[in-house]
Amino acid sequence: MHTHDVISLAQAGIGAMNRVIDGKPQAVRLAWVVLLAQGHLLIEDVPGVGKTLLAKALGRVLGGSVRRIQFTPDLLPADVVGVNLFNQESRHFEFRPGPVFANVVIGDEINRASPKTQSAMLECMAEAQISIDGTTHRMPHPFMVVATQNPVDMEGTFALPEAQRDRFMARVSLGYPARSAEVEMLDHHGARDPLSELEPVCGPEHIAAAIETVRRVHASPELRGYIVRLVEATRESAEFSLGASPRASLHLLRAAKANAALDGREYASPDDVQQLAVSILAHRLIPREEGTVEHAAEALRRILAAVPVIA
Repeated sequence: MHTHDVISLAQAGIGAMNRVIDGKPQAVRLAWVVLLAQGHLLIEDVPGVGKTLLAKALGRVLGGSVRRIQFTPDLLPADVVGVNLFNQESRHFEFRPGPVFANVVIGDEINRASPKTQSAMLECMAEAQISIDGTTHRMPHPFMVVATQNPVDMEGTFALPEAQRDRFMARVSLGYPARSAEVEMLDHHGARDPLSELEPVCGPEHIAAAIETVRRVHASPELRGYIVRLVEATRESAEFSLGASPRASLHLLRAAKANAALDGREYASPDDVQQLAVSILAHRLIPREEGTVEHAAEALRRILAAVPVIA
């Protein structure tokens, strides 16, 4: 697949999603950046602003297998990844896969589950596989988790562990729609299910080919050095008690390549990095003074302004 084929594929998917998700084109584009960079997306915001709609719309246009997991406090790890059951006829244990075995896994309200259940997804998100009773089971390819969560100060929520947040390539906050977009949403969605209008624009094999094309997008040594300097600056900053991990560096590079491919370029640039840095890094950072992701994002923007592109 060539870069222009990736553009055509993404434009079809993005256009279809924008028809049912009013006024959030940047969030829709970021979802496609993460998909093509082979990452996972965390959507965080208050109830009712379209988090689950965005996740379902992405799954619908991709045409592959889509499974939804409603995270609740009593959800067990086996309910997510699956379990070995003893077959009385064959006298052997057989693996019954959980809903995490899909091309797109929608994890709804992920921070309402216990940390133990959240951690059950760590291996599959990082390595696209899960080990149960000494046997490794591979996820389908492509594999993407789109998780939604409510703010941690809302009733019945648990804070995501740092290791879990680090598995998500990007975080997006939808926010309330503009007045015109909300009026349009009432007009479009008041009498019908908007998802019923969505048809798949591609299949898993097309996304897999697009991912391979994105991997071939060129990133110069200077650009890779710039990414590392940005990440190191978060670790050295007095504003953070926890900076970004080496995984964050890799995620930022992959996302920059995907962003370049969506713009029709075969090379990633510092503009790609700067455009995506807050979405890729902010949710992994822990401010030294107690604060939200938005506080981390503000400090990160100051780092972006201070770190030179050329060493």
